[in-house]
Amino acid sequence: MTDTSALNKHTIKSTTDGTKPFVDAGRGGMMGTLVNLWPFMWPSDRPDLKRRVFYAAVLMVIGKIVTVLIPYFYKLATDALTGDLDVDGSIRTWLPIILLTPVMLVVLYNVGRVASIAFNQVRDALFASVGQHAVRQLSSIVFGHLHSLSLRYHLQRRTGGLTRVIERGTKGIEAIVRFSILSGLPTILEFFFMAVVIWYWFDWRYVAVISIMIWAYVWFTIRASDWRINIRRDMNDNDTEANSKAIDSLLNFETVKYFGNEELEANRFGDSMARYEKAATKVWTSLAWLNFGQAVIMGFGMVTCMLLSVYAVQAGEQTLGDFVMINALLMQLFVPLNFIGFIYREIRQGFADLEEMFKLLGVNQEIKDKPNAPDMDITEGSIRFEDVSFHYDEDRKILKNVSFEVPAGKTVAIVGPSGAGKSTISRLMFRFYDVIEGAIRVDGQDLRDVRQKSLRDKIGMVPQDTVLFNETIAYNIRYGRPNASDREVEEAAEMAQIGDFIRSLPDGFKTEVGERGLKLSGGEKQRVAIARTLLKAPPVLILDEATSALDTQTEREIQTALDVVSKDRTTIVIAHRLSTVVSADEILVLRAGEIVERGTHKVLLKKKGLYEQMWSRQREATEAEERLRAARESDELGIITRKKTTND
Repeated sequence: MTDTSALNKHTIKSTTDGTKPFVDAGRGGMMGTLVNLWPFMWPSDRPDLKRRVFYAAVLMVIGKIVTVLIPYFYKLATDALTGDLDVDGSIRTWLPIILLTPVMLVVLYNVGRVASIAFNQVRDALFASVGQHAVRQLSSIVFGHLHSLSLRYHLQRRTGGLTRVIERGTKGIEAIVRFSILSGLPTILEFFFMAVVIWYWFDWRYVAVISIMIWAYVWFTIRASDWRINIRRDMNDNDTEANSKAIDSLLNFETVKYFGNEELEANRFGDSMARYEKAATKVWTSLAWLNFGQAVIMGFGMVTCMLLSVYAVQAGEQTLGDFVMINALLMQLFVPLNFIGFIYREIRQGFADLEEMFKLLGVNQEIKDKPNAPDMDITEGSIRFEDVSFHYDEDRKILKNVSFEVPAGKTVAIVGPSGAGKSTISRLMFRFYDVIEGAIRVDGQDLRDVRQKSLRDKIGMVPQDTVLFNETIAYNIRYGRPNASDREVEEAAEMAQIGDFIRSLPDGFKTEVGERGLKLSGGEKQRVAIARTLLKAPPVLILDEATSALDTQTEREIQTALDVVSKDRTTIVIAHRLSTVVSADEILVLRAGEIVERGTHKVLLKKKGLYEQMWSRQREATEAEERLRAARESDELGIITRKKTTND
């Protein structure tokens, strides 16, 4: 075990106050998204990142000026080799005579190329931390927003599809940040510098041809990319479906094995991947047509400008160096021009990938804290349900005018047949849902009037289905109180009667429990859950059928640990097995969302009602189970005895 917890490294900003991560994620299309992204790229609390943005902008301008000048040195070198260089002309005003030799001009040409690349790379390096900061901040906001959504939403979503949406959305954020700011603006700046140079050195006809070419190129790129975006959306949908089925199948691999349906699962996944294959093929085919169309447009522009220069050279109006220069300028122009198409495609694809993430950000919180809601203050811990009614669907009432009280430090058990509404009570206590009618109060405080986090800090839960994180035993116990020391974790394990077992493991508290804790038995997982709750030390405790999934022997062992947990705490026990609640201060019998009986175990048995019927059936089942176990033990003993007699 380590002295610090990995839990402390994964804190995120809470969004349970009901605020939205973005003012409007999709406002104004691309510009709206850029407006939303700007505070993350120019963060008010990070002057170091602001300086990086400024230095990157300066380097961007210098780099583009150098880039535009490179073809000019190529022209001078060509003219020097052909004898057309006017050494005594205007060039002497800004270039020393020593640099006007063919060798030095070639050196200057290549120095310019290296300098251009250097400025661009340093610019990218400076901006890298800015872009990644934006990605991290936005991803954390999305993650926090998902955790702020209601239980109803998370019961309906598919984990595999959701993780795929977040993964693609994060990449989409990075694409928009990087390509719109880091590449889009420099490319526009380069176009401007290039147009000035061509107009000055040649004439308006060249600028006109290039402008028409750029317009046609951008128009074609936008139209084709918009067409391709629907194809990509279809590919993304099939990718999400395939990933959802894969994760769903792997999470339930035991069920797959039980029914021998490996081939069925493989076929389901294969069908989804076949649809993905078809859509992905369309994506790449359409990209090939897009690239071909762009090449045709650029080819027309280049051949027109070069023919104009050929006629000018033949007429003696230009030198061979001018012909080389216009060719170099056009080749130079094709790099950012081609990149503009790439930028637009990436940004559009980024928006397609962000589309689903924006939908997530647009999901409103069902359960919100009231403005300036206070923290819950528990001095005693009494719980009161006042005429509580609740339903998930209006056509099916779950709780109907339920009223009861759990005095401070006492234990009240809630029993009843399946579907009676028992577990709904625990969900309402944690305010995963709000009551439709009535109120739930703890020490007189309505749960709807206090902050959700403070409420859940005061309540502990040991559920029936204990799901552990794929981490160490220490991590899972410490989850109850992330800042707990190693000693406190060990004490909680001892109180939960799992300390000896943990120490018997080769890695002790550092033992990995596997996906959902599958490396541990049901009883071991329950003890870890109990230790986690003990470490949290809440004044209010809920035991939601904490032993119903265990065998009778393990249940008895776990019950001892649960008695330790609930001692001197206000406790609600939701139980299926009545043997675990005989010592409760009061037992409520729930049927069809209504309390039909209440009293102690002895009082309820005397009433000869629903509780007594349930008790009788369970006692008969327990006795039958014990007789069966005794018979098996007797058979095993007989086999051992016969073997011993035979050997003698």
